[in-house]
Amino acid sequence: MKMIVTLFAILVNFWILPAYANADLPGVDKFISEMSEKHNFNSQQLAELFAEVEVKDSILKAISRPAEKSKPWYDYRKIFITDKRIKGGVKFWRQHQQALTDAEAKYGVPAEVIVAILGVETRYGGNVGSYRVIDALSTLAFRYPPRSKFFRSELKHFLLLSREEDKYLLDPIGSYAGAMGLGQFMPSSYREYAVDFDGDGQRDIWENPVDAIGSIANYLKRHGWVAGESITHKTKFAGSVATDLIEKGYKPSISREELSTAGVSLQSLPVGQDDIAIISLTQKKGEEYWLARQNFYAITRYNHSRMYAMAVTQLAEAIEQGYEAKRK
Repeated sequence: MKMIVTLFAILVNFWILPAYANADLPGVDKFISEMSEKHNFNSQQLAELFAEVEVKDSILKAISRPAEKSKPWYDYRKIFITDKRIKGGVKFWRQHQQALTDAEAKYGVPAEVIVAILGVETRYGGNVGSYRVIDALSTLAFRYPPRSKFFRSELKHFLLLSREEDKYLLDPIGSYAGAMGLGQFMPSSYREYAVDFDGDGQRDIWENPVDAIGSIANYLKRHGWVAGESITHKTKFAGSVATDLIEKGYKPSISREELSTAGVSLQSLPVGQDDIAIISLTQKKGEEYWLARQNFYAITRYNHSRMYAMAVTQLAEAIEQGYEAKRK
């Protein structure tokens, strides 16, 4: 009788104790419960899924040293403004001219800017990443405390997206941060901004360049892109540098009058009444200064880095020049 009672106690304890889906992912069982309760996922299936997840130390190392934070502008620029990437952009533009024309007509975003984002993000689809998205998001959600809240949210959106788009969860490949497809959308952005631009009934930014083109244009438009407006203009200070103006950030909030009063040259800036931001970029011989308009800010919503936005801007200019030269 005593043996039966002891066996019963062991079984009760076994049922009460949590069955960890993956001991390498602290907190994943609570996450599974939340997804089951709030979004009607099967908890057993999620447990089986996360048991297959592999924590990647290379992901943790990569996110701790992104190029935007570890390189000065003059080195960062060399990564993206290259003859190969410019020629690749011209080729992509010529191949997808109609879709780019349609995107500009619908969203107001110039072809060269859309192409440049694709060039910076994935070299026009040539490098969409090498990590399973489930591994990247899970590693960062449960093993990277500084941004665990953000990546748990993105992991939630990835599960919801996979259900909505009927994708097998272990298949998708992306960046070390879980960005996906030709345009490297995070799962929340995919759900919110991706569009079926070719009308085939699917929002496919994984392999369909037309959908990727329309989705990038839609993203920028939704983040305040102004059709027909310029992006940046080089400037200089007549006297001492007004660092307080630079520290205001990338969102245009400085009046032209205020800039003039601070000794900032507006000579290259088109006439207008819009507010401006001012940014600095480090060159080998010192800082250079740029007036940034609303469209620059829209690009920084894609990646919150002034160097990223400037790389897109300058690559777009170079691609446009190459494209126009080919037409002559």
